[in-house]
Amino acid sequence: MRSADEWFELYGQSHQNKLNKAIHWVCIPVILVTTLGLFQSLPFPVDGHPLAHWGTVVVALGLVFYARLSWTLFAGMAAVSGAALAINGALVAAGVNLPLVSAAVFFVAWLFQFIGHKVEGAKPSFFEDLQFLLVGPAWLLQFVFKKVGIPVSPGDGRTARA
Repeated sequence: MRSADEWFELYGQSHQNKLNKAIHWVCIPVILVTTLGLFQSLPFPVDGHPLAHWGTVVVALGLVFYARLSWTLFAGMAAVSGAALAINGALVAAGVNLPLVSAAVFFVAWLFQFIGHKVEGAKPSFFEDLQFLLVGPAWLLQFVFKKVGIPVSPGDGRTARA
């Protein structure tokens, strides 16, 4: 398995253009929330608990991937994923049609992602390996961690440069 640094290096190769990066900073979190919203909306065999839905299952499976890369990424992505689930829970509580809104916003966010990659002149990384769909959110998170001096990978004492 590749290390976190190797994943980020490969992912970063097709994310050099400033506009593409800006689009990713907006759209990746939106895609995360809407993807989980779509999974949260699917019928689930267990009922009666706010965390009993497919969104939680998807998060748990994703966290296995992050734990294999770095405990820091695992903790950060657990927090980010928990926030995404909470946002969707709040939307449902407010009476929002979660499946419809998630599907529409998901489509628009992906449209912008593809526009960004057209500007970049490089196809999205997940065309090469679907695991890059999990790398994208962690790639953004590692910039935040480095900015505040939190090591991302085992033995990584680097901090972000301004």
